[in-house]
Amino acid sequence: MARPCPSPLQPATLLGAPSFPNAIAWSDDNLIAVASGHLVTILRPDLPIGGPRGVIKISPSQPLPLGFVERQDLLSGCLLPTTLYRDDKPVVRSISWSPLGMAANSGCLIAVCTSEGHVKIYRPPFCDYCAEWIEVVDITKRLYENLKCTEFRDIGIATLDVFDKNASDQMDSLHKHNGKLLRKNPKNQALPLISADQYASRSAMLCSLVVSWSPLLHLASEDYPVCDSFSLLAVGGKSGKISLWRFHPPECYTIEDKEVPTTVKFVGHLQAHNSWVNTISWLLFAFDPSNPQILLASGSSDGSVKIWLADNDKLLQSSKVDQTSFSLLKEVMTVNAVPVSVLSVTVHAQYPSKILLAIGKVSGSFEIWLCDISSREFDKLGSYCAHDYVVTGLTWAFGGRFLYSCSQDNLVRSWILRKNHLDEVTLNSDMPRDSSVCISRDAFDSCFGVAVSPGNLLIATVHCFDVEKLNRMYEGRMLMAAIDYFWIGGLQMDVKLKSPFSSYIEENSSYLEKELIYWGTNIIWSLNQYQCHDKPLVLWDIITALLAFKDDNSKYAERILVKWISSFLQLDMDLPSEKVLSFVSSSLSDIPSRLLHLFNIICRRVILAELDADQITGVTKKVEKLEEACPVMEEQITKWTEILLSSERELRKRLVGFSFSVFRTSMSNPGTSSQHGSWYPVGLAQMEQWISSNQEHLGDQLKVIASEVTHKKRFTVSKCSAVETCSFCSASVPFESPEFGFCQGENSSDDDAKPHRLLRCVVCMQVCPITPLWYCVCCHRSGFKLAPEPLFRMSSFHVDSDSFTKSSSQAVSSKPLCPFCGILLQRQLPDFLLSPRPV
Repeated sequence: MARPCPSPLQPATLLGAPSFPNAIAWSDDNLIAVASGHLVTILRPDLPIGGPRGVIKISPSQPLPLGFVERQDLLSGCLLPTTLYRDDKPVVRSISWSPLGMAANSGCLIAVCTSEGHVKIYRPPFCDYCAEWIEVVDITKRLYENLKCTEFRDIGIATLDVFDKNASDQMDSLHKHNGKLLRKNPKNQALPLISADQYASRSAMLCSLVVSWSPLLHLASEDYPVCDSFSLLAVGGKSGKISLWRFHPPECYTIEDKEVPTTVKFVGHLQAHNSWVNTISWLLFAFDPSNPQILLASGSSDGSVKIWLADNDKLLQSSKVDQTSFSLLKEVMTVNAVPVSVLSVTVHAQYPSKILLAIGKVSGSFEIWLCDISSREFDKLGSYCAHDYVVTGLTWAFGGRFLYSCSQDNLVRSWILRKNHLDEVTLNSDMPRDSSVCISRDAFDSCFGVAVSPGNLLIATVHCFDVEKLNRMYEGRMLMAAIDYFWIGGLQMDVKLKSPFSSYIEENSSYLEKELIYWGTNIIWSLNQYQCHDKPLVLWDIITALLAFKDDNSKYAERILVKWISSFLQLDMDLPSEKVLSFVSSSLSDIPSRLLHLFNIICRRVILAELDADQITGVTKKVEKLEEACPVMEEQITKWTEILLSSERELRKRLVGFSFSVFRTSMSNPGTSSQHGSWYPVGLAQMEQWISSNQEHLGDQLKVIASEVTHKKRFTVSKCSAVETCSFCSASVPFESPEFGFCQGENSSDDDAKPHRLLRCVVCMQVCPITPLWYCVCCHRSGFKLAPEPLFRMSSFHVDSDSFTKSSSQAVSSKPLCPFCGILLQRQLPDFLLSPRPV
């Protein structure tokens, strides 16, 4: 019997081969980056081999002026490795994605560390129409400028401001950096003469080995949950120190301006180890939602691993971070002191007060630790000799239920955590392959990293090829490495987690039926993780899996969704789908906005995948009923479509009601609308017209606040005109639909003349200008205004509630998120350019 599994993904070939652990990383917006030789290759998992890609090219860096040393010091023990260094072709050593929202277009930045020890930050080319990513910050240069003013003086370096000409002629000294030797010349005469130890110390301070970005951290207040946010970039180096850099999101997001500066500040050093810092991992630990903890794990070449707990007040509010900003919770040191290669840390799914730490070593073994943060107790769960060579990748999945390890021995192993030990489970290595792609796993030689997808249903690994197993005529010349994928959603789950499918596991002895139950349980687990507002809505792997099951058995996919809906509405899990959907339709105003967004995405991309956006929303002139746009629609599809439109109407009601509430508050307190960063509504006239045409679907509360706004507008000079003109012919555009408009041109009475079809903004319902617009890849709506942040955090919609009034008085703009889908909006790019696809 065939195993239930989504369609195989094509392995992606690479032009360069990875050389260091953790060579692959999966971003919050569903992009995969691979450190492949002198390149960073960026792609989407759903694109074929020849699809669009992004690239970052690494070039040799210019030497930094550290100082002069005497010729006889070049052969001293501390400088000998630098003197003999001859590699002028640096490769990528470490990569790390930032949280979503750090780039100017609200995407992710990527930090790249090279084998030369240099670190740079890059952004996506969202408006440059090119494949190469754009450098925005050179961290190494920033660090050098800081150390030149601080650390270099602290180690007692004598500075020679001016050299005596005769002395400089007699002194045959050299200036070097990272193995590059430069003879002294007049331009360098202001450099200091330093000892070999001083030069080695300076070089170690500037030589970086690993980069890691923290989750998005919030400066919270009692009045509003998100006042300011930032992310810390940790850079570990040869000196044993970790430098910390604070990155703030842009003040406003854009898809037009490519010159938006990146706000970054050096905030301090953490003396983490006495030897090289090889690996760093962050964790946002929110056992107490009112007081989230920030954990930092670091591993060193001396075999030690340290767990640090950050002081939230100092980290979030102080302009500087010092040794007192982090308290050491635990230092793990193995007896034989084997260097640590990789770390992975996650919150335990069953015990929210505990974390799981996996430590990979160059010997091929890894250790598992269980850490109780509340009691600060640390227990070693075991040590596993899993591989023959260095462990190059470790990642947890499904809240610590599964662990995946890989090594230079080319093995990728899957482990399940049962109580206090790991058991190996079979990875779906026998899943079907795409017959059009002639890449065999037998040609793989070594593995250099493993990454898990945002929904945890898929892992990606990167492998080098064994050139002896490739055809030397063509494969050996073009194939250096490849990304391979494994679906993991069908792996055995832990029945003690009490999932909606747990009762079926013992009753059904069929292997196929059991695996379907595992798939359903894991998909529901993944969907439930998105109830957290800070987790970006990237459902690509979930939707891909559900579509595969829908093609094979539509009832199974629908049953998963009905079970999921019943779980978050706390309904009887055995209710038929008709009753569950009926309950959803009758209680939309009491459902949180985040769950409505999840429901809308699943409806559009899975249940109604056969219909395009125009058919669903009725964006066709003079078509009011969906049945007229698609007369052959089945009854089941019609039912799901009606509830989707009702859910989107509920979200539009919330947006309109919130806009009116903000306007009413600003009229009572005129100073609030002028505050920096505050959100102010536009398109009130269009919203009024929408309310007048949807009276039968609106509650009394919304009608009352709309009448108040209409009355107050008479005494203002606000630009709330309902008269709109066409961007092409300047003709008037009447309000007929919140989705689109048709202009009334001078020759509109002519049968041959066609009016211009104009898009309306997804947020304000005004006619969109002819400029690059924000675009939703899920519902295909566009806009030029951003929605307010509180819209996406509403637990229900009641205009007269205190929380609603309070949030409307302190509203700020959100990231560019779709009000109906909740996913990140982006600039619409042609197919030959790389763009993120969260769905």
